[in-house]
Amino acid sequence: MQLSKLYWRRASIGLIVTLVCSIAGQFLAKLPGFSLIGHLVLALLLGMCLQFARSLTAAAQQSTPFIANKFLRAGIILLGFKLNLVILMSAGLKSLEAAVVIVAVMIPLNYFVTRFFKVEHTLALLTACGCSICGAAAVMGVSGAVRAKTDQSVLAVAIVAILGTLFTLIEVGLQPFLGFTDAQFGVMAGLSLHEIAHAVAAGGAAGPVGTDSAIIAKLSRVLLLAPVAIIVGILEARRFRKQDGTGEDRMSVPIPWFMGGFILASAIGSYLPFVNDFVPSLVQLAYLLLGMAMAALGLNVNFSVILQKGLRPMVGALLCSFVITGLAFSIVHTFF
Repeated sequence: MQLSKLYWRRASIGLIVTLVCSIAGQFLAKLPGFSLIGHLVLALLLGMCLQFARSLTAAAQQSTPFIANKFLRAGIILLGFKLNLVILMSAGLKSLEAAVVIVAVMIPLNYFVTRFFKVEHTLALLTACGCSICGAAAVMGVSGAVRAKTDQSVLAVAIVAILGTLFTLIEVGLQPFLGFTDAQFGVMAGLSLHEIAHAVAAGGAAGPVGTDSAIIAKLSRVLLLAPVAIIVGILEARRFRKQDGTGEDRMSVPIPWFMGGFILASAIGSYLPFVNDFVPSLVQLAYLLLGMAMAALGLNVNFSVILQKGLRPMVGALLCSFVITGLAFSIVHTFF
């Protein structure tokens, strides 16, 4: 009985701590400057900072594995309501085609460049997906399929956050010299920048038209998270079977099936009119849960591993960030 009470007490502390981090991250993300970092990364950083309160962290860590796993999946499913398929299939169809090219080129390129710098397979794949699709959500969306450790996931998220913020500032600075219309610049931002927050911040420099174009282009890349996660799950399952020496008849494929819920939520929000009134609340709940999951990761991160392994994947991802910016510029200049 005493053990059960202790477990639930610590689990409650974990829920409260991660909830506070998520809410605080949402608040900070509304402040000037912090909006470039984004709510999810801020929640992660707050969780990391709380590690210095050792007694609180020790109690909270009882429930953080559950929060990081289950809340993450629930948040990604609910995030699907943000993706309006009707808009994507009409106004954003050209952006969707461009997003397919971007993702198909950049994931393998980013992976092989980081591997060239002697980065381990799992971290290279997480970084490639994060930089090529939709930042932290992409990293966490494929982390289960690649059996990623907490430190690997956190490091990949950190790389995405740092480079996304840097290239947001670069693109905003370049805007007057590109010769693009507001809509074209928004599309370029959506096709090249890592997080939704980055795309919105950069697109906002081109006014309402730039913001709308950036969101459509960025959500086109977000849509590709589901098929990419499934493909990664299948490929990783084959790799693990070979490593483990198991037979081909054994099917234990870590495909992130919650991505099906993501697509289903998108379809419901897009084609069932009565859901429209609830979509903003559901998306807000999605970010709240995702923020709690990121805070849970932060509470368990190993700082020494990040400092030891962070430089090489950062350099590889930096080079590829220049490439994706140039590729997005070329696509927009040629086809938009």
